[in-house]
Amino acid sequence: MSVSQSRILDLLKVQCRIFSQTYNPLRLRTGNRVLRQRLRGPSVAAYYPPRVATIKDLQKGFKKFDEDIETWDDDEEDRLEHLLLAKQRGKGAPKKKRSAEDSKKLKGKKKTPSAPTV
Repeated sequence: MSVSQSRILDLLKVQCRIFSQTYNPLRLRTGNRVLRQRLRGPSVAAYYPPRVATIKDLQKGFKKFDEDIETWDDDEEDRLEHLLLAKQRGKGAPKKKRSAEDSKKLKGKKKTPSAPTV
């Protein structure tokens, strides 16, 4: 004796309702398993130590009150100096492309080392 397909689907529907599961008779991939998992955001955020205020944060905070306050960030100055020296040696970042025509012009003008004249 065989049981009809509709009867099996009805039983499956009741079973899903009892056990708080999603009724999916076609067994489509719905992502429900991922959505039932516990959220990971708070545990990932708690892993890293709290962020400490930097000189840049202080500069932003004091700009609201007075624009004449002069602050000095040694690390930022060192970084800018390093970039300037690299650019002078030809090791800096390339120029940004503005349009297709500009990039063709820049492509043709490559610097070639010239031979020393005697």
